[in-house]
Amino acid sequence: MEILYFAWVRERVGKGREVLDPPEDVTDLRGLIAWLAARSPGHAAALGDIARLRMAIDQQFAGLDTSIAGAREVAIFPPVTGG
Repeated sequence: MEILYFAWVRERVGKGREVLDPPEDVTDLRGLIAWLAARSPGHAAALGDIARLRMAIDQQFAGLDTSIAGAREVAIFPPVTGG
């Protein structure tokens, strides 16, 4: 699975993408974020406040309880605002 990070999430993690195989017990986005946050201090800084994040699975916005089964790509980014 490819994990993509955008904006300040990318800056805190220290990279824009990773290719990872989450453990079998990680089945939804909430679990994925928790697992990723434990990977390094940078991941923890970026992903520690889940309320400040938005996610997409295969380019479709998704909620925290969305299954990651079969996902090829998960994007993690801050809320997007425009003017």
